[in-house]
Amino acid sequence: MSVPERQADPDRRRRLMVLAVCCMSLLIVSLDATVLNVALPSMRKELHTTVAGMQWTIDAYTLVLASLLILAGSTADRIGRRKVFTTGLVLFTLGSVLCSLAPGLGWLVTFRMIQAVGGSMLNPAAMSIITNTFTDPRERARAIGVWGGVVGISMAAGPIIGGLLVDSVGWRSIFWINLPVGLAALLLTWHYVPESRAPKARRPDPVGQALVIALLGSVTYAIIEAPGDGPSVAAPLAAVAVLALVGLLLYEPRREEPLIELRFFRSVPFAGATVIAVSAFAALSGFLFLNTLYLQDVRGMSALDAGLHMLPMAALTFVCAPLSGRMVGSRGSRLPLVVAGVCMAGCGVLFAAFEAETSTALLFTGYVLFGVGFGMVNAPITNTAVSGMPRAQAGVASAVASTSRQTGATLGVAVIGSVLAAGTGAVHTTGFVEASRPAWWIITGCALAVLAVGLATTGQWARETARRTAAQLEADDARQPVDSTS
Repeated sequence: MSVPERQADPDRRRRLMVLAVCCMSLLIVSLDATVLNVALPSMRKELHTTVAGMQWTIDAYTLVLASLLILAGSTADRIGRRKVFTTGLVLFTLGSVLCSLAPGLGWLVTFRMIQAVGGSMLNPAAMSIITNTFTDPRERARAIGVWGGVVGISMAAGPIIGGLLVDSVGWRSIFWINLPVGLAALLLTWHYVPESRAPKARRPDPVGQALVIALLGSVTYAIIEAPGDGPSVAAPLAAVAVLALVGLLLYEPRREEPLIELRFFRSVPFAGATVIAVSAFAALSGFLFLNTLYLQDVRGMSALDAGLHMLPMAALTFVCAPLSGRMVGSRGSRLPLVVAGVCMAGCGVLFAAFEAETSTALLFTGYVLFGVGFGMVNAPITNTAVSGMPRAQAGVASAVASTSRQTGATLGVAVIGSVLAAGTGAVHTTGFVEASRPAWWIITGCALAVLAVGLATTGQWARETARRTAAQLEADDARQPVDSTS
């Protein structure tokens, strides 16, 4: 018995090291977002930009990320997950260094896009690696809970680290922290992470990729620039978005190996997870955007003080994320999603209806509620996206979930920022609290969508659609090689 035990221990240690490496990649991507939010007011002053300029420093990254995640996931399944993962680490680290050297807003936005190309390769490849490393469903759910906890760590540490760096060194230093973590993750990947591929490679879909970029890009640009440019710009871009969406719906089902696997959406839990991801991350990005500007520009706090004020939200996200993973593994996704929707909606109502900004007690109560809610939502999204799909499709399925998150983050900043700009004008500190009311109602609506969709997609009927979808996908994939040679 001692021999098998000795053989099992190294295998478990290797699995844990693989999880640690994947979590390191998520850490630098998530930390980058939270640190950047704290630095926005300092960046705005040095680069002499507007609310729209601040929106683009965030959305240029999330837009490219959302556009390329599915392509990166399928590419990782095709040419090798470790290969794509290491390439992503190199590009993300290089992009971070370039961002720290950006001489102006245009260059910063461009370098953020380079970061995003690397970031798009990290999360889907890492989730696919985790899915294929942790094959036991219960163990995988707990691993995903740890993965979700890393988002909590980044949210807890990001505002404080960002505040310290911005106040002591300057906003450019926030990008330096990615360099040591990225290099360490790269070395550990070469040593511990095995190469893996899907049994059947998926072919590229350039037309589908172009349609996705056209859809997300036109929607985001129209929302951000609409307050300044008006309907003359927004209307043509809206038409482009509609045409791109129609093109995707008509073209993708005709392909044998589409970029977006629309068959996944026959699974009600999977479809629900994408809606929940968009709603939850739109609420998160809007929450961070509003509070960063309010605390620093309206209350006049330093970056560090603003980070410390948001610490209750971040700390509770950190605490609740692994708890949510355990709940998903033992009891399913419904309870965490109900808690998430109720708590996040409660936070939105406090700010929208009761002016939580004017009371320290209400302010921190809102932060606590949002932290608990967001901490509960991530593990159900990820687990639902990958657990009901064939392991050969893990990269594509997790990429769709990641794309939904980034799409939500992009839309959240675009919509919330535009609503705020429309209410405050060029001087965005004037009338900030009143102008932010509609934005908080939007965040509340997103939270209620998490609650309603979570309840609707976690019952017995929904789980049965997931089983049928997985069985049909496996049967279709098993027939394809035979059909192609007939």
